Amino acid sequence: MKNTILILLIGLTGLLSSCEKDGEQIFLLDNPVAPEIVTMPDLTLKRPNGTQIIEFVGTPVDPGFQASATYTLEASAAGTNFANPITIITSTQATSLKISTSDLNGIMLKNFPADEVSSVDFRLRSILVVDAGTTAPGTGNNPFEYTSAVKNANVTLYGLPKLDLINSGIDQKIDSPLGDGKYFGYVKMDVTKPFTLKDPDANIVYGANGAALAVNGNPIVPTDNGWFKFNADTNALTYKMDAYMMGLIGSATPNGWDTPDQKMSYNVNTGKWEITIELVDGDIKFRLNDGWAWNLGGTPDKLTVDGPNIPVTAGNYTIVLTITNENAVKEEVGGTFTIKKN
Repeated sequence: MKNTILILLIGLTGLLSSCEKDGEQIFLLDNPVAPEIVTMPDLTLKRPNGTQIIEFVGTPVDPGFQASATYTLEASAAGTNFANPITIITSTQATSLKISTSDLNGIMLKNFPADEVSSVDFRLRSILVVDAGTTAPGTGNNPFEYTSAVKNANVTLYGLPKLDLINSGIDQKIDSPLGDGKYFGYVKMDVTKPFTLKDPDANIVYGANGAALAVNGNPIVPTDNGWFKFNADTNALTYKMDAYMMGLIGSATPNGWDTPDQKMSYNVNTGKWEITIELVDGDIKFRLNDGWAWNLGGTPDKLTVDGPNIPVTAGNYTIVLTITNENAVKEEVGGTFTIKKN
């Protein structure tokens, strides 16, 4: 048996390629075929293999008609029913989900220990939106969601060499994903708190020598308050700090569509951006560094660069943002978010 869905081309999101004329009917299976994880890679991760690409292979959702979906590969501690899932990869296709060993290791270290074997459940979740603008099933505010059967695997992660930020005001570190002397992390800066970098394994302290790093150099002076991407190379003796301040903007926020945005905080334990804020009826979007060059909009399960405004109602909320494919080209960056009324 099939259920009939009438799709009007007005407002069609373009996710259905089978509809060519106004009022054309498509048929949704009573029991759509959920996506599946077909092949799992070897998840004994090793630092020397950090640049290697590993691949998860899946099958797409089959709702009974030709459609596009967003797929998210998630992981969680075995037996927890994905109460605290980790987003590994988000993609518009399921048959080849690729990620570097170092990226996967870094993501999973947020929830699992290094140098131990962990039992981890994986699933492939698909979100299917057939139209937008209403709260009817299958629309942007009420999408169809299908989830694969759980695949369990033993995962072994490797620990990362770290540099401690000394006297930065809070306990924070940057990591070397490949163990090659190149370190990276999100750090919170305070212009009143110059800091140095300490390698706790080698007991070496790095500071600044002008724009370069130097052993036992001067404290590094932040250029502004807030969150930064910090890169340091202890072999080339270089460092770089780039402002990376995620914020909320929109008619629902205290400043409306004007700057400054309502700044979010980075949670180093989860790798997510968080804010608790009082909102009014209106719209919000996420954007970077108070500018429109990089912004995210859409729905909780699918944020895209330059995506649509996000409608909200008045209240005090805690919002948690997960950015996916962050290091890809701009058009492939995406994300998800949760919004909880307090």
